Amino acid sequence: MPSTASRPTTAPPRNAPSGLSPTIRRPPRQATVAARFRAALRRAAPALLAYAAVRLVGLLVLTVWAHRRHHGVWPLLAAKWDADWYLGIADHGYARVLGAAYDANNLAFFPLYPVLVKAVAAVTPGTRATTGVAIAVVGSFAAAWGIHAVGSHLHGRRVGVLLTVLWAALPVGLVEWMGYTESLFTAFAAWSLYAVLTGRWLWAGSLAALSGLTRPTGIAVAAAVTVAALLSLRRGFSARALAAALTAPAGWLAYVGWVGLRLHRWDGYFAVQRLWHNEWDGGTETLRRLREILGQNSTPELFYVMVTATLLVSVALYALSLWDRQPLPLLVFTGVLLLIVLGSGGVYFPRARFLLPGFPLLLPAALHLARSSPRFRTVALTGAILLSAYCSAYMALVWPSAP
Repeated sequence: MPSTASRPTTAPPRNAPSGLSPTIRRPPRQATVAARFRAALRRAAPALLAYAAVRLVGLLVLTVWAHRRHHGVWPLLAAKWDADWYLGIADHGYARVLGAAYDANNLAFFPLYPVLVKAVAAVTPGTRATTGVAIAVVGSFAAAWGIHAVGSHLHGRRVGVLLTVLWAALPVGLVEWMGYTESLFTAFAAWSLYAVLTGRWLWAGSLAALSGLTRPTGIAVAAAVTVAALLSLRRGFSARALAAALTAPAGWLAYVGWVGLRLHRWDGYFAVQRLWHNEWDGGTETLRRLREILGQNSTPELFYVMVTATLLVSVALYALSLWDRQPLPLLVFTGVLLLIVLGSGGVYFPRARFLLPGFPLLLPAALHLARSSPRFRTVALTGAILLSAYCSAYMALVWPSAP
């Protein structure tokens, strides 16, 4: 049998100068994609390892504290509060009527996460609760990777790593590894914003649509993508940018429209939100609670203090983001997110969690840490990680309500 090494894999190009070697066959596209993925993973590895370390510290503190209180850790992570609602949707589906009971209609919860829980649990061992936590943990690493990608793209790898660590060390960081939607939503938001920053319009629109099927605040991601895409059309028409602008809000609109059809009223979704006390009031309730906690209550509950501090620091960080002239998509995303969270008349205590996906707000802090001395950076990050571990454990074990 003749050796394949004795003949060229492709014929030399016509009119090629003599003496040139034959054209080399291109590697398969799958191999190219895999190589790019591995290279990107190597670049993100320090951030992902740092993220895992921060969250493991928080989990260790929670486990020790829970053991001292004779309390199980797994139910806290997998089957309480909102996680129980999502598991109920995965098991039994959505309500068919509006009803009149407050805080009782599961149509307030967006569908992508419980659908994933049901689908993945059907083909994997373990319970749906286990599947829910596993999806959240995987989503948290995807989110950390996306956050690192945004930070590195804008300011270099050091800022990307620091931004990821700061996101991991938020006071409510435990939620990232609970059966909640914040991790999955943050992953969609981060990669959608990265796609906008790098001109990948179809990815940006598709991921924004998925975020709109995951949480109500998906409309903030959609706004960022749509505004950026429409503004880009001023530089010349792009079918992909126009498609992104139209696709980005599709997920959010689809679910809101479906709820309206299911309840046979055009404002069905908003009627459900009113039963959850989540009416828009322009910030009246937020200001009332701030005055009460800061000026009227001499001994406010610690968790309320943490939520209040998170809200005030977030507003200050947004002002710094404007001062730093962050890219418009990031400013639109965090601006709309803040408007939704601060302008809601709903319950006050989960608002720190609602702001968890707003990672661009941490960019000013990451930039400052990147420019600071190693000693200051070490002390600041260590303090943030320990404070996060304490606040997260307190939130789960002492605070009597949902995060």
